Amino acid sequence: MQTPKHVAIIMDGNRRWAKKRGLDVIVGHQRMAKEGIEEVVKSAIELGVEYLTLWAFSTENWNRSKKEIDALMSIFRNIFTNQIDDLNKRGVRINTLGDLSRFDQDIQDNIAIWKEKTKDNKKLTLSLAINYGGRDEILRAVEKITYLVDEGKIKPGKLSVEEFKKYLDTSDMPDPELIIRTSGEQRMSGFLLWQSNYSEFYFTDTLMPDFDKKEFKKAVEDLNSRKRNFGK
Repeated sequence: MQTPKHVAIIMDGNRRWAKKRGLDVIVGHQRMAKEGIEEVVKSAIELGVEYLTLWAFSTENWNRSKKEIDALMSIFRNIFTNQIDDLNKRGVRINTLGDLSRFDQDIQDNIAIWKEKTKDNKKLTLSLAINYGGRDEILRAVEKITYLVDEGKIKPGKLSVEEFKKYLDTSDMPDPELIIRTSGEQRMSGFLLWQSNYSEFYFTDTLMPDFDKKEFKKAVEDLNSRKRNFGK
């Protein structure tokens, strides 16, 4: 079985997982953050994936209730203070996608600390997409480029695809060969709009808290059964 170099997952279904069990939706998020992330990271390493991107919080998620937002911020604090130490021991390099400026300063500081601590880890690059949206990412890239054009550092009319990629959140990683969405929804919701140009999509009814190594392997096997032409 050929393993994709970069797999990205839209982690959907946490709230439905909790509601099916008569639990507060926060429990679904907590389950995903603890067992869910640990399971997919472990699976990715065992399968030989080099880059794993997990969409954990979108730019639209700020519209949820204050109670849920506060709980999610608490989960992020725990991830970036305690949980990532275990990932570091596994040789995981921590990365993030998205605009971090909206998060409280302590969360931003802890993210920066763990990025620095894990920068030389080689086993797997884990990118957590938080306060991330595909349109927002492209707009931020355009703003950076516009500023550089005004500064005379980029010549108008000379922008190439490869040059544009340098200003995206994923500038230092390959595009994903496989994008998985859990929970049965069959839409991309703006995830990795630029990078998914030749990605293969895999949709599963499995809710994210139940997405384990068996499900991960099924997605990779499905990818291997496809013929990728890249527009040829």
